[in-house]
Amino acid sequence: MSDFRELGIIVYGATGYTGRLVCEYLNGQYGVNGAVNWAMAGRSKEKLIAVRDELGLSENIPLVVADADNADSVREMVARTRVLITTVGPYQLYGSDLVAACAGAGTDYVDLCGEPAWMHEMIAAHGDAAKASGARIVFSCGFDSIPFDLGVWFLQEAAEERFGAPMPRLKGRVRVMKGTFSGGTLASFKATMAAAARQPEMVKLLMDPFALTEGHAGVEQPSGMAPVYEEELQSWSAPFVMATINTKNIHRSNFLLGYAYGKDFVYDEMLLTGPGQQGEKMALAVAEDKSMAEDPRQPGEGPSKEERDAGHYDVLFVGSNAEGQTIKASVKGDKDPGYGSTSKMIAESAVCLLQHPGNVPGGIYTPAPAMGGLLVERLQKNAGLTFQLED
Repeated sequence: MSDFRELGIIVYGATGYTGRLVCEYLNGQYGVNGAVNWAMAGRSKEKLIAVRDELGLSENIPLVVADADNADSVREMVARTRVLITTVGPYQLYGSDLVAACAGAGTDYVDLCGEPAWMHEMIAAHGDAAKASGARIVFSCGFDSIPFDLGVWFLQEAAEERFGAPMPRLKGRVRVMKGTFSGGTLASFKATMAAAARQPEMVKLLMDPFALTEGHAGVEQPSGMAPVYEEELQSWSAPFVMATINTKNIHRSNFLLGYAYGKDFVYDEMLLTGPGQQGEKMALAVAEDKSMAEDPRQPGEGPSKEERDAGHYDVLFVGSNAEGQTIKASVKGDKDPGYGSTSKMIAESAVCLLQHPGNVPGGIYTPAPAMGGLLVERLQKNAGLTFQLED
């Protein structure tokens, strides 16, 4: 990005629950007006001041007023910064003008989106503009889908080094997940379900694992929708609620990486529930759980700091090939996935783009092809994630 920008990073949605956590993290990790040079943005200057003071942040942090319902204010905001973080969802309701503005202005963009129908729409509408302007638009820079997308990338890099080829079959299995989904994630889920009810054709897109690969379809994929006992893992596996978005993002990563995982790549995600009758019982209970659709939490609500700090997660990845070779890797996070870890991941994604302006050309990305090992290194150094191979 050759043109001068006043700011390095703007956090849009800074007065919301997750936005506040992002601001706290940037302040603690990078200070004020240093190399990162970040600002807080939202609809109300008075509320921005109140939140800044409530968090004990410096008065030197710039405040930017912008409203998602006012396209002119959005364009003015993105023209001031090199990277925009937005935590304002559901993105299908509040994100379209932001993506359009960033793609047009050459401003890099990161979000927490888990809304594949909207992402599909944005790729079609603004992909060419982002390529032309140099804007790197990176969706899904939180728990969906960084640990999964980069976990697959990490394993495949190791497989290339060990075996000289990627693993054509890869399983993502959540071993531990202590914490809650964010109110924003729940709102996005409900908005997507409401949109699908109005537009039945959207259901087909939501069910398609290759919905984000721009017309390029791969081989048939497992559904992951029913409990199954996996002999090699000695455990029952249950459907994992975030697999619907993560699998789409991982297939998009493979597509954007020039099919680095292979054109016959097969991937699915499930939740490990343990062996025996107890494991089976838990897997069945998970499969029948409808609580997410009924959860009353709204965006802006979340757990206490003590609850965030007590959370953590552990995801196992198992790769295999026709020759019987296998390789395992894991990704672990030290905070609850929906808030504590997510706020650190999106902040580090933005800083990664800021500090590596020429690593990839403009376009609409997922985390792995946009940042790959650069982001893995940052997350391990700063954000409490660990990526490791397992015997």
